[in-house]
Amino acid sequence: MNRPDPSPRLTFMPEPGTPALALPRGACDTHVHVFGPSARFPFDAGRNFTPVDAPKETLYALHRHLGIERCVVVQSAVHGFDNSAAEDAIAHGGGRYLGVALAPLSVADAELRRLAAAGFRGVRFNFMKHLVSAGGVDEIVAFTRRLAPLGMHLQVHFESSLIHGLAGALAQSAVPVVIDHMGRVDAAQGTDHADFSALRQLLRNPLFRVKVSGIDRISRITPGTASPDYGEGIALAALLVREFPERCLWGSDWPHPNHTHVPDDAVLVDALSRIAPDPQAREQLLVRNPQTFYRFEA
Repeated sequence: MNRPDPSPRLTFMPEPGTPALALPRGACDTHVHVFGPSARFPFDAGRNFTPVDAPKETLYALHRHLGIERCVVVQSAVHGFDNSAAEDAIAHGGGRYLGVALAPLSVADAELRRLAAAGFRGVRFNFMKHLVSAGGVDEIVAFTRRLAPLGMHLQVHFESSLIHGLAGALAQSAVPVVIDHMGRVDAAQGTDHADFSALRQLLRNPLFRVKVSGIDRISRITPGTASPDYGEGIALAALLVREFPERCLWGSDWPHPNHTHVPDDAVLVDALSRIAPDPQAREQLLVRNPQTFYRFEA
């Protein structure tokens, strides 16, 4: 097993800018992680890097600063299958924080029920080269039959080229499927690229949702650029929001692990004025869609 770099990496801006865009009341960030504090919630021995602690208190403060009132905490591979740090963030979130867990296919039904009761609304599986996969797609689709009675969904994170091989199997899921970060497409290839076209085709199936997060991951970034524009990623996200207004969710992806740079979260928030230029579209993306899908308390 490769040992992680022991030097902790800072994956977030301790002092992000202040966004110019005022978000609608009840705005939800549907994709964040929490790291630690490692003294209380140790990092997984099989992790691929060691982050600087990014605990719930830092996340809560960021959301107050950005004007975000609701959130979905997605369990990070940094903590492996121990969902304790995410569960702690949910428990202290005043009903405004829910979660998505990581779990092995062998997880007991009793543990799935416990996670659902604790506020986890789904289980995530990775198909990424830098992350360990918990199983093959057919096994994972079969696993969704255990999620259905609990009202939990399937969340998937994959390399963009894999969408062509995964699409058919995922369409057999017994529960809704959320695709992370616009399928990690290469935004520089434009809207007509085969991977993005396959994503749009998939979203015509009402079983699927997509997170229009990761504009900072899929856009070309010139090394040394002080203030990246992320225009290529914004263009793809805006198209998805126009084409599938009820199927899109937004997330910041704080604290930005496994990245080429550390984005300013205020810039990501302000990008929403271009992703969803109309206030009604932003209301649907940030408030109504997550309220309906994740079932936040009124």
